[in-house]
Amino acid sequence: MCELLGMSANTPTDLCFSFTGLTRRGGATGPHKDGWGVSFYEGKGVRSFHDPEPSASSRIAELVQQHPIKSKTAICHIRQANVGDINLANTHPFVRELWGRYWVFAHNGQLKQFSRRIGMYEPVGDTDSEDIFCDLMNQVRQAVPRDAMPQQLTEVLVNLADSYRQQGVFNCLLSNGDWLFSYCSSKMACITRRAPFGPARLCDAEVSIDFAAETTPKDVVSIIATEPLTSDEQWTLYQPGDWKLWQNGEVIAEGTSR
Repeated sequence: MCELLGMSANTPTDLCFSFTGLTRRGGATGPHKDGWGVSFYEGKGVRSFHDPEPSASSRIAELVQQHPIKSKTAICHIRQANVGDINLANTHPFVRELWGRYWVFAHNGQLKQFSRRIGMYEPVGDTDSEDIFCDLMNQVRQAVPRDAMPQQLTEVLVNLADSYRQQGVFNCLLSNGDWLFSYCSSKMACITRRAPFGPARLCDAEVSIDFAAETTPKDVVSIIATEPLTSDEQWTLYQPGDWKLWQNGEVIAEGTSR
């Protein structure tokens, strides 16, 4: 299985601390060595980095760890390949344009017998994950008005996620830069950091941080990951079927599909 990492914040924030912990699982403390990628929203633009090499030893990942790219929404993925070759085209997150916005998607799981419905979006690589993303985008484009509110869009996203989950394992992160949708099929966790901020230590690296020295009292930063990244904080675990819609670091809608 792969691992996911997402961030939603009310102010541009760097992902260096969490990203450092996740990348260690890509070939050092974990088996997810078949490539990685990360996308940061900057306004309506997206700054993306991808590498088919293990994230734990990637020089590009090292650059991202040391370069504090500020973003309110970010999605990251480390890959353990089960469908598709190990190459650049098959690294997540995947990006497509819809309604004048870039949509970014990362998936953890496998749908062995998945069949994509016909539509304008087609995959570039040969993973089931990108196939699912193209199917999702095609269905959203057909079913949702261009000016739909996030709650109306979320209903469609949840129904689609439920249908994918019935066909296999479907944990995902999806964003258009304004909101971040998370859906748990098997495993996911989250944490929201706000004042008063305190220290934290990574599980997978000898790295700690004092968030009080890096933030303001108004900051709200939420991290979503496949498994908790720190050893001394209280994370909230999703249950299978749980979904949350995040915006500016807060949950604006949530529910459970059983």
